[in-house]
Amino acid sequence: MLFRYRLVRTSMQLIRRLLGARVSIMGRENIPAHGPYIVVLNHTSVVDTPVLLMAFPVMPWRFFAVEKWKYHPIYGPLMAWLGAIYVRRDEVDRQQLREALAALEAGTVFGLAPEATRSFTGKMMAAKDGAAYLAARTHVPILPVGLVNNDVLFANVKQWRRTAIEVHVGRPFLLPEADARVRSKDLPAYTHLIMVQIAALLPPRYHGHYADSAALAALLRGEDPWPHCLALVANGNGAA
Repeated sequence: MLFRYRLVRTSMQLIRRLLGARVSIMGRENIPAHGPYIVVLNHTSVVDTPVLLMAFPVMPWRFFAVEKWKYHPIYGPLMAWLGAIYVRRDEVDRQQLREALAALEAGTVFGLAPEATRSFTGKMMAAKDGAAYLAARTHVPILPVGLVNNDVLFANVKQWRRTAIEVHVGRPFLLPEADARVRSKDLPAYTHLIMVQIAALLPPRYHGHYADSAALAALLRGEDPWPHCLALVANGNGAA
């Protein structure tokens, strides 16, 4: 299995050079030595997964991928080869959730973009509850990752400009107050906490839907964001 990742990673490095991009990794020391853990990231480009694989150590991955890529003649077989679980854009069925949970229980690293779709503006969008559900069910650490400048890579290539891609790896964290039962009413607060952890790693131009979040402001001040996440849900604004 690791041979697949080494081969693809080498190929990606060659493509990166052809595209005139360099990748800088900040917070590499925050990457756990082994799984299980869940990697969550902002999603702005088709190169997000390749950049993630270049930034992290060579290891087995499982990850959600939008079903449309399953039928792509190149990306479809390649992503499946690397461990993709194909899902509909707005829906993850029980079998797919069981497969993801089984991967985490087996100690595998699992990656997903909580927004569930790519942002074409680069700005963060309101997230779905999938990452929160998996983390609450398994009680594994969540590793936030902020990707910078993936969204401008192809525009820069067209103008013969180099792109400085940045991968910001935050510190792993656990969901607070999680117990053995996953209650749907708890998921919006957990999702908001996950998203502001990602946003805190990014420049303000990426904050988008979470730009005015009191939880994000608290986190950037070095304070606990969790009470603000709970307050949002109590006020009926869990996705705000």
